[in-house]
Amino acid sequence: MAEEVWKRDEVDSPCVKICVVHPVERICTGCLRSIDEIARWSRMSAEERRAVMAELPARAPRLAKRRGGRAARMSRGEG
Repeated sequence: MAEEVWKRDEVDSPCVKICVVHPVERICTGCLRSIDEIARWSRMSAEERRAVMAELPARAPRLAKRRGGRAARMSRGEG
């Protein structure tokens, strides 16, 4: 029932409820929006929202450039 409260006839939010801001890129790792875009979303016009939505796919590669973690250790042979 709570989910129905947020359903409206407008440009849907790209939020996937994984709200973590990347420390370098400064965009949410879940929806790829900037902090400013997230904060202003409810006040944006439909045109502004569509423009943001159109930009999001191009932002995904910015988060794919990981340097740490297990993948980095494996590539250096540190297993």
